[in-house]
Amino acid sequence: MDRTTDSAGIEAARTALTATGAHLMPPAAVRAALPGGSDGWARFAAHWEELSPDPYAASRGTRRLRRYGHFTVDPETGEGTLQPHEPFLQPDRTNHLYETQHREFDPLTDAFLADPVLHSLLELLGKAADALARPERWRVKVHPFRVTAAADSEGQPTPEGRHRDGVTLVTSLLIGRENATGGQSTVYATDGREVLSTTLQEPAALLLSDDRSTLHGVSPIRPVDADRPARRDVLVITYTAA
Repeated sequence: MDRTTDSAGIEAARTALTATGAHLMPPAAVRAALPGGSDGWARFAAHWEELSPDPYAASRGTRRLRRYGHFTVDPETGEGTLQPHEPFLQPDRTNHLYETQHREFDPLTDAFLADPVLHSLLELLGKAADALARPERWRVKVHPFRVTAAADSEGQPTPEGRHRDGVTLVTSLLIGRENATGGQSTVYATDGREVLSTTLQEPAALLLSDDRSTLHGVSPIRPVDADRPARRDVLVITYTAA
């Protein structure tokens, strides 16, 4: 890992989050903070082949696969402690589709939990979140997602539309995409003004936003080649000051 690049990437994220509420960390800066090089990244990305169908998204016409886990993270050390598995409940006044619904998702796999890339990501994101709050501990929710689309059915990364997650920091890390067009991520100020808009294209591109002062959404994906399915794999991690 290149610690100089790592430190510069974190400082740029911290500065942008406090100044504008959003930041796009380029893949090179993210990879500098992760262990294992290209082999480590490939091993981490392979966990997306072990996701489970999301029946709640399916009921609204989107084929989405996911898992879910909940950690506490020590702000001083960046060390994450896995919490007992529980249903995922959207905070009040955030996601109008699901905010009163306890959703049951399969837990993160043992291999995912043991992956050093995950723990380095928790440390990296904790350093960015520190610019927004200084809690005694962070409540951290980890959601690996895959959204797919076909010629006759677009994929909806955010079927709820523009929304908040009810957290302090929300992040989206691109793991990979194939045969997909669309998937534009946009962060908005509360007055509707566009703060940042980007399409995550290169694996390890990382979008961060201050969820207390912004909203966000992602446009649908569709196949480039209509004869083959499209997919978009992301890792969403949120930090909430406890």
